[in-house]
Amino acid sequence: MASEQSDVPSLYAAREPIFPKRISGRFRSLKWAIMAVTLAIYYVTPWIRWDRGPAMPDQAVLVDLANRRFFFFWIEIWPHEFYFVAGLLVMAGLGLFLFTAALGRVWCGYACPQTVWTDLFMTVERWIEGDRNARIRLHRAPWSLAKARLRGAKWAAWLLIAVATGGAWVFYFTDAPTLARDLVTLNAHPVAWLTIAILTATTFVFGGFAREQICIYACPWPRIQAAMMDEDTLTVGYRDWRGEPRGKAAPSTTKGDCIDCMACVNVCPMGIDIRDGQQLECITCALCIDACDEMMDRTGRPRGLVGYLALSDETAERAGAAPRPLLRHVLRPRMIVYAGLWSGIGALLVAGLVLRSAVDMNVTPVRNPLFVTMSDGGVRNAYELRLRSKQHDPRSYVFAVTGEGAEALTLTVEGEPAGAVTVPADQTLTRRIYLTAPPGAALAGGETSPITLTVADTDGPARSSVQTVFHGRNLQ
Repeated sequence: MASEQSDVPSLYAAREPIFPKRISGRFRSLKWAIMAVTLAIYYVTPWIRWDRGPAMPDQAVLVDLANRRFFFFWIEIWPHEFYFVAGLLVMAGLGLFLFTAALGRVWCGYACPQTVWTDLFMTVERWIEGDRNARIRLHRAPWSLAKARLRGAKWAAWLLIAVATGGAWVFYFTDAPTLARDLVTLNAHPVAWLTIAILTATTFVFGGFAREQICIYACPWPRIQAAMMDEDTLTVGYRDWRGEPRGKAAPSTTKGDCIDCMACVNVCPMGIDIRDGQQLECITCALCIDACDEMMDRTGRPRGLVGYLALSDETAERAGAAPRPLLRHVLRPRMIVYAGLWSGIGALLVAGLVLRSAVDMNVTPVRNPLFVTMSDGGVRNAYELRLRSKQHDPRSYVFAVTGEGAEALTLTVEGEPAGAVTVPADQTLTRRIYLTAPPGAALAGGETSPITLTVADTDGPARSSVQTVFHGRNLQ
């Protein structure tokens, strides 16, 4: 029995390290540009200043958890306006669907944080340990002083990048210069240190060691992308009808254009062979296109053996037809629907930001009791008022009541003899207000009557209205 179990092959396969080779080309240049832009945005954004007045934070982008607000340059999002954030998340999802339906996993290949930081870590690795062949030799070599020196230098550089990454993230949640000073003087809150430590560890491990395993095993998008793609989606592929049979032969022989140089495999950060067809691991970074085009130039063959193509083009290209232009793949009903939804949601968010009032009011009738009969026969209703001012300086607000018979109502504010209230900058004021109907008024002797309570800025256009009710004596 023991001998039979020993004959069963193991289903576990140890990870084979991947050592991508350096390559140059148009897609590699595009990846360099996107990596530089995205890293600059991530590291620099918390340090951009934005003057909002003496009582407000002057950081352009800030997630102010203490005051439950989000600042983005001139935009200020309050907790009750989370629908703006939800709208942006929906737009991000639709944008991902749009680009995936058009160009496959182009997000994964160029702008995904895992891809960007892994690319940065591999660049550092290449600077210190050398290109592909040198790194393979170092990996296979026994431990020595030279190997320990190179590995130590590489890991130290990775750690510095990881610390900078974790540190930059916490700056988005508090004033960056203040936190930086507290970190240097060791006076920062323990939560800041813990967050930096966790993000440093995850960046160091994910970007330096896990790399493609995060994309293959941890990320759900490779398994979702199939639902977003169709036969007209442009993605990186191998034109086997042109490349096969492979072999190192002159162009005049019966061999295909593929010389089996393995250049496309050696540059792949996922370690796959694009000639095997579409694979879950492929992130559509297109580095294999640069590598193959370089070899085609060297051997005098036309470019495009590995390139962007759609399944719907295969039959025509096999017959010798030219590839369809990019616009014919992009301008199709599915893409137009995605783009229309994306644009529509964006337009609604912009309209919401433009049209929203600088003051919000919430009015809740007091239910115990619903009304009070005064000594003169009048009827008074009480309401709980919450007035939120989004102005960056103290503002004075006055109230008005409208509705059928509402002109007879008298409005008073508890603690405010003048009837007006002053709300501090960017704060919420809570007060109790009273509406009193005189004896003989229709609202006093009626049942439940709809009314509208309006608040207006005395020195500006800000105003807000809330519909509520007034309860009379004949309430059933």
